[in-house]
Amino acid sequence: MSDTTIPSRAASPSLRRLASARSISALMLREMATSYGRSPGGYLWAVLEPVAGIALLTLIFSTGFQSPSLGVNFPIFYATGLVPFLLFTDVSGKVALSLLYSKPLLAYPAITFVDALAARFLVNLFTQFFVAHAVLIGIMVLFDTHLTPDVAIVAEAMAYAALLALGVGVFNAFAFCRFPVWQRAWSILTRPLFIISGIFFTFETIPRPYGEALWFNPLIHVVGLMRQGFYAGYEAEYVSRIYLTLLPLGLMTLGLVFLRRDHRDILNNS
Repeated sequence: MSDTTIPSRAASPSLRRLASARSISALMLREMATSYGRSPGGYLWAVLEPVAGIALLTLIFSTGFQSPSLGVNFPIFYATGLVPFLLFTDVSGKVALSLLYSKPLLAYPAITFVDALAARFLVNLFTQFFVAHAVLIGIMVLFDTHLTPDVAIVAEAMAYAALLALGVGVFNAFAFCRFPVWQRAWSILTRPLFIISGIFFTFETIPRPYGEALWFNPLIHVVGLMRQGFYAGYEAEYVSRIYLTLLPLGLMTLGLVFLRRDHRDILNNS
């Protein structure tokens, strides 16, 4: 058999990176075509739909919460909690299903499980970034929030939300395939996150011992950092950047190690 028919294991790192980039690009295009359709309007609707949903929820909850824990405007207080929360839940969920979604394509040697994970992560992360911009800028334009966001801190909070989504998503990509019951269990276990992630309150208002327990919810840290970026006088001293870095990196490392070892068996048996 000719050496040109099968990529050599000794190929240079630059050629391997180029091949991986091409695979990721192709998978991203497939993701966008199948999820949003081939017309630009499909992707636009994918952005506008969650924006409209957030706007509706903001309107509903603002009638019952006239005085937010920070600032004078409930919509922006609510949005600064909901936007990073939705980024985490949407992106981590899509990444977790990457291998099942791309299973037919992973039979080709040119496409690896890492390519599938990266493609789904990037497409859905960009979508959530567009949603975040639309929601937050829209509220700032429509309401007199009296806020001047610190763009660097806001970007840092969104980056940590993305890293957390990637770490959890990669680990669950392994766990969902290896232990199918975990997908149902994860769905049940994470339902309270909407209530306990600081969307409606600040961490400082939680009485002991509940506050000490909720500290281990990484979304509490992400939301706190996000609000620190919007509210100049708010210092989220409880936020641990070390925790927000080591936890997702640890989960991602575990997921990649297990997938590298077992992904062929997982795909053949799933």
